[in-house]
Amino acid sequence: MSKDKKHDLDERDLKIMEILKKDARTSFTEIARMLNISEGAVRRRVEHLENSGIIKRFTIETSLPVVRAIILVSTTPEVPNPTISKEIRHLEGVDWVYEVTGQFDITVLVSGPNMTFINKCIDEIRSVKGVLHTNTLIVLREW
Repeated sequence: MSKDKKHDLDERDLKIMEILKKDARTSFTEIARMLNISEGAVRRRVEHLENSGIIKRFTIETSLPVVRAIILVSTTPEVPNPTISKEIRHLEGVDWVYEVTGQFDITVLVSGPNMTFINKCIDEIRSVKGVLHTNTLIVLREW
């Protein structure tokens, strides 16, 4: 498959992703009924979306107490940001890593059961080669 074809999404692909974003447990049979297509067509489309990297993962949200933080990271030019980002991405508690523009180079979203866990995440990020300093924002409320 060519790289250009990889991201050719039609209306049904977009609708399938919208349904799965709202509830990743929605069955292929239910999606097929909603879109008036076969269950096999839904299955093939989801497999294609996964194989092409458009759907990266399926996840859950819980009502368990959780502490979330946004960590802004400044890096040194000697270590490329993608190298630093990839190392941070594999740390426990890291949900997302974004390379960004502006005053900071990388933004990291972390979550964990308590502040002790978040502090451990921050310490681990600071220990990554190429990280100069961090600025942490604790999420107080989520909408």
